[in-house]
Amino acid sequence: MGRTSGPLMDKFAAMTTFVRVVEAGTLTKAADSMGVGAPAVTRLINQLEAALQVKLLVRTTRRVTVTPAGAEYYERARRVLSDVDHLESMLLQSKTKPRGRVRVDAPALLTHAVLIPALPDFHARFPDIQLDLGVSDRSVDALQEGVDCVVRGGQPTHPEMASRRIGEAAVLAVAAPDYLARHGVPKHPRDLEAGHRVVSYFPSRQRRPLPFDFTRGDERIEVQGSYSVCFDDTHACLIATLNGLGVTLAFRFLAEPHLRTGALRPLLLDWTSDPVPLYAAYPRNRHLSQRVRVFIDWIVELMQREGLNGAGGSAP
Repeated sequence: MGRTSGPLMDKFAAMTTFVRVVEAGTLTKAADSMGVGAPAVTRLINQLEAALQVKLLVRTTRRVTVTPAGAEYYERARRVLSDVDHLESMLLQSKTKPRGRVRVDAPALLTHAVLIPALPDFHARFPDIQLDLGVSDRSVDALQEGVDCVVRGGQPTHPEMASRRIGEAAVLAVAAPDYLARHGVPKHPRDLEAGHRVVSYFPSRQRRPLPFDFTRGDERIEVQGSYSVCFDDTHACLIATLNGLGVTLAFRFLAEPHLRTGALRPLLLDWTSDPVPLYAAYPRNRHLSQRVRVFIDWIVELMQREGLNGAGGSAP
């Protein structure tokens, strides 16, 4: 087995800790993601370097840098840990119920409107799973923050994340009746660029509002419009529209309750806008544990049940 400074389980724990430190970028972030104190992380890394008789990390107060030997050790250790995790899951999956902690980050609107009302069903099926649910629209670094699964709309962009499409959300143009009484009802998408105001959305890492897209037959139009206010939060866009600040493109499943009460009116119904794909992503370099797998399968089922065109099948 080679040199060792303690029991095999200590070496395994040190290897696991080292991989988490490299992925998190700092000892403190790694400790937080593992639920332990920073001194315990430091001690395990010191023990590992002493046992291997090689420097793996260069540590500063702000972050850690991987040495060439540390980079090679990280790649091999990651594969070893993934193989062990896969072996354990394979042996235990048919005999045990999924249990443990799953860290998920999901958009605020989807969480409030769809996920939270359905959580009693999830916990009735999987009572031994604890969900740590981050609610945000920000860009999440799952590797550094120790997040197991990120649910987002749009197209996956992170090369180190594996993703699975879980559905799509239809969108439509809407406005409040008092706004329409003041500005009139737009008859064509181009009307939004003259005499109308829009409520726009910009992604958290992009300071430019997204254009509104409309399609009718072979004709496709993108309009920017003159915005009264622009948010990086889709819930804020909906609230602003309800308060008469302009026309917006809203998720249909969120707008429908307000359409039924008359608080919002649908617009440009002879045009369609591109639906927003929904996906669940998880770190590519981690084996998909049983508890994360059942969460993703459950959310796919939930999207289907809610009419969000969920994709079928099971998690890879």
